This record gives sequence, structure tokens and C-alpha cells, in this order.
Amino acid sequence: MEPSLLLFSAQIIAIMSVLLLAIGYLKTNANDASARIFFLLTIGIISYFVRSMTMAHVDPALRLDPGAWGVLLNLGSNAIPGLFMLYCYYVFQDSVKIPRILIGLLVLQLVLDHLNYRSYRPSAFLSVQADSSLTQFLLGPVPDFMQLVFSLCAVFWTARGWSSDLIETRRFLRWVIVGVQGGLILSIVFLENYLLSSASIYYGPMHATIMYVVAVLTFAMLLSLLHIDYVGFGKVMRKVAPFVPQEQADETLLADVRHFKKIFEQERVYREHGLTIANLAAKLDLPEYRLRALINKHLGYRNFNALLHEYRIKDACEMLSDAKQRQLPILTIALTVGYQSITPFNNAFRQSKGVTPTEFRKKALSDIV
Repeated sequence: MEPSLLLFSAQIIAIMSVLLLAIGYLKTNANDASARIFFLLTIGIISYFVRSMTMAHVDPALRLDPGAWGVLLNLGSNAIPGLFMLYCYYVFQDSVKIPRILIGLLVLQLVLDHLNYRSYRPSAFLSVQADSSLTQFLLGPVPDFMQLVFSLCAVFWTARGWSSDLIETRRFLRWVIVGVQGGLILSIVFLENYLLSSASIYYGPMHATIMYVVAVLTFAMLLSLLHIDYVGFGKVMRKVAPFVPQEQADETLLADVRHFKKIFEQERVYREHGLTIANLAAKLDLPEYRLRALINKHLGYRNFNALLHEYRIKDACEMLSDAKQRQLPILTIALTVGYQSITPFNNAFRQSKGVTPTEFRKKALSDIV
């Protein structure tokens, strides 16, 4: 098969594979924001593939003319790092809402990229003339740097919570995303924005290599997901293992639960600064995998930090509601229940209770009076 035809076939396979993944994900998780973000990310990836078919190094017989669609293809391609960042934040930070500043930065990056694209078309809508150093800087290096930062943030957020994640399949998929998807996107952004230009003689072979790698990965991912009872990442990424009630638990599990409650609750080991699941497993004399399963399947938590926050905040609420401790500084309470500084305590408390510790104490003590 001709190299150009082989490349074209690989691009078509990649487009169909990633589209099927996104449709399956959206179909099984229609009400989940992660599915909608993933679908937008898929549109961006498809835009990147289609745009690659319009470039000068492509065989003229197979080259596409973007026409008026060039603007949308450019926006979709440039949105990939930012959408990937939003997806990783939503899935792996277990947050109900994505911070507006992240969405705002993505919009800003897309506007700058769009203006840069239009700067080569003076008669086009929202076009600008890049005739000054400042304009060239804002329309060139700035959006490129933002894409790089978005990719790094996605990899960071995906990797950061690996040790505290209690869902084994999701822990594995964190490494898949960091090592494969994140690494690939980061490499593409770095190569295309900083190492090679489209005018380089090495750009064509490099670009073809990227197409082959992505085609193989997406097709392999599609095949692997056909062997399980749902399509897409949503149920793996966001599910909590079914809660096991005590009447259905075997005696071994019940004994582990009693031992856990004695050490964790009665002895308040959750107050220990820097407590990790490995430290707790050692204190309980349990294998780490068995402790993860106990917390996830029997107690219903999917993240070890969520367990710590719940117990620590509950403990702090009791101290804040105690009239005898009304003069105790908030920082002292934060340190007592296990936080190493005031900021994470305030953030966790507000997220749990909807108010600051000071506001909670004021209301609790006023109700007593």
C-alpha cells in the first residue's frame, strides 16, 4: 500500500474509533458532565485529524480543501489541551464544579488562537494585523504556552490522587491517561509549537508518526472496551463500588471493619498529620489492597482523602460547637483534627458545610445561647 494511502487509512480508522468511543460514552453517561466534555474533546481530536489532511505535505490526490471549515478545524484542534485539562480535573479531582477560571483561560486561549489564525486573512471576520511585537507575542507564544500548561495540569491532576484512589480500575486508568493520552497530547503540543514548524522537512514524517500512533492507540482502546459490559470510561472513572451492608458481609470482613473502627474512630488515628492509606494499613496490620477494598466496598468511599475529610470535619464541628472551647483558635482546631495548615482545612470545611469554620462556630454557639 502506498505510504500516503496507508496514512490516510490510519487517519480514517482513528477518526471512526474515537467517534465510536465518544458516542458510547455519551450514550451510557448522558447526564454526566464528563461524558459531554469527552465528546467535545473528541470533536477536537477529529478536527485535528481532518486538519492534518489539509496540510501541504499530504499527497495532493488525498489532500482535503478545508474551505470555510478551516476556522472550525483550527479552533477544534487548539481546544484539545484545554478540554483534556477540564476532563481530567472533573473526573479525578472528584469536584462537582470545574473552576470558572479554568474555563475562562481556555476561552482566552481559543480567542488568541483564533485571532492568530485570522491575522493571515486581513479581510476575514475578527481579523487583526500582527504588525507589532506585542501583537505577535500575544497571538503566538502566549496561546502556545497556555496549551502546554493545560497539558501539564491535566497530567498533574490525573497523577496526584493516584495513591488515595480506592477504585483499582480507576487507579489503573489514571496511569493509562498519564502515560498514554497525556504524554501523547503533551508531546504533540511541545513538538508542534516549539520544536518543528510546518515548513520543516521533518514535519511530514513526524506528523505521520503521530497519526499512526494515535490510530493504533484509539483502535486498541475501542477493542478493549468491547470486552466489558459498557462502552466509555464514565462508569469506571466515576463509579463507587456497591455498598456491602453488614448482614451481607462475611465474618472476616466484619472483623476487619471492627478493627478499622477501633483504630480509626475510637483512637482517632485520622488526626495524624500526613496519614496515608499505606500508614493506616500498617497500623491495622492489613494488606493495603484489602484495606482499599474495605473502605471502598463496605464504607462506600472511592477516595481515601474523602474519608479523612469527613472524619476530620465532623471532629472539628464538635469542637467548634463546644462552648467551653469558644476561645480556641481555628488554626489550633485545624491542626488538632489532622490538617497541617489552615488553608486546606478552610477549603475542606467550606466544601462540606457550605460555610467557613468561623461562621459555623458563630451560628452553633448562638443556637446554644
